[in-house]
Amino acid sequence: MCERYEIVLVVDGSPDGTWDTARQLALRVPAVRAMCLARNYGQHNALLAGVRAARHDVVVTMDDDLQHPPEEVPALLSALTDDVDLVYGVAREEEHGFARSLASRLVKAGLAGLLGVPDGRAMSAFRAFRTDLRTSFDRVAGPHVSVDVCLLWGTSRVGAVTVRMDRRDQGRSGYTLRTLTRYAVNVIAGYSTAPLRLVTYLGFLVGAGGLALFVRVLWLYFAGVTTVPGFTTIAGMLAVLAAVQMLGLGVVGAYVGRLYASGMGRPTYVIRDRVEAGAEAVTRG
Repeated sequence: MCERYEIVLVVDGSPDGTWDTARQLALRVPAVRAMCLARNYGQHNALLAGVRAARHDVVVTMDDDLQHPPEEVPALLSALTDDVDLVYGVAREEEHGFARSLASRLVKAGLAGLLGVPDGRAMSAFRAFRTDLRTSFDRVAGPHVSVDVCLLWGTSRVGAVTVRMDRRDQGRSGYTLRTLTRYAVNVIAGYSTAPLRLVTYLGFLVGAGGLALFVRVLWLYFAGVTTVPGFTTIAGMLAVLAAVQMLGLGVVGAYVGRLYASGMGRPTYVIRDRVEAGAEAVTRG
């Protein structure tokens, strides 16, 4: 059992009476803190606000619809051993319908492949991690935030534990195939240079094809196959121009990719432990 703990309730601009309930609960219970965002910013943005407000060594994130039973929190904490920094709760049985679960698995698999995320299919909103991981996304800003990508910037020591997850009693999940796809596009465009690399590779490929076409046009001319006056000159100029443009696009894309990667807020390093000579205690980074 934890001797010290806190519960941070983040109300993401809910239009109903959620904030009043959270506020009254925070006033009555010392361990509860409540935050109300100015408007609805989205799940990961609200999570980021709560994570940055956390004051203890370990953070557990969970939804407020009781799909993540509080009784399963000790299972996450037990799996957070000395050699693990981040633990995901994996549902023993799917708590969503077939279509929703299939869409979620496809999106997670795609993100895992494109972003190089280890065990990406185990990602879930029910997670426990060491609070010092948040230093890896101190510079993260903007509307399109992914807490999972930010956490995986800081560690590769990731684990998973099977837990019970329940179906929500009321309301419907806001994550549909459309919103999941939009989330995946935002993450790929916001945290990966894969699309830009694809354009770069395409530029080199088309450029090489243009140079090959130029060589073929010249060969046909000297072989006497081409008899139309001016065709060789025009075709050769177009082939060379296309090759130069696409090769130039590839080079520019490589430089833009480096600028983009350096500007997305990804940390150069994250200190997990620190030991100093003469210090009386070992402090965590």
